[in-house]
Amino acid sequence: MSRRLHPSVAGAQAFQVAERDPEARLFETEDGRLLLEAILSRYPTKRAALLPLLGYAQRLHGWISARDMEEIAAALELTPAYVWSVASFYTMYNKRPAGRYLIQVCTNISCHLNGAREVLEAFLEQTGSREGETTADGRFTVLEAECLGACGFATAVQINDEYFESVTSAKVEEILAALDNRERG
Repeated sequence: MSRRLHPSVAGAQAFQVAERDPEARLFETEDGRLLLEAILSRYPTKRAALLPLLGYAQRLHGWISARDMEEIAAALELTPAYVWSVASFYTMYNKRPAGRYLIQVCTNISCHLNGAREVLEAFLEQTGSREGETTADGRFTVLEAECLGACGFATAVQINDEYFESVTSAKVEEILAALDNRERG
């Protein structure tokens, strides 16, 4: 990143990515400070920058730790308890480590009627995981999502920042194979 971000995109960076740096401090690097500056420039108060900064922490680490919440609280002149209250309200923020690939299967009404339960079960079976748990190799966390906003293309699946539409249980193996191919280069 090491370039100045335009404030209009500073809060809209990728939300869940496969490449992470779990040990990085949020604002100790030049890139982190520049991102903080760009995000703060978009809002009339520091508190208003909370959601984009939570998103930044999740993008960098894959989840939002207590340390992240403390750093964000200090940067925004808020209490860690306030930051936790906001982070815990939103299901889009991971409050514990997630796998390299966070697989969310929509099970809301449109998707449910189009086989979402079977798609969810296929992902769990193919990854060898249980819902909400990360596989032993750290690659996958599979979750049920309330709504992914793609009702016209049910069943919707989100893997990190990528959406898959009209997913059936038969397509799950193909989707996972594509992830494997990406990793191999």
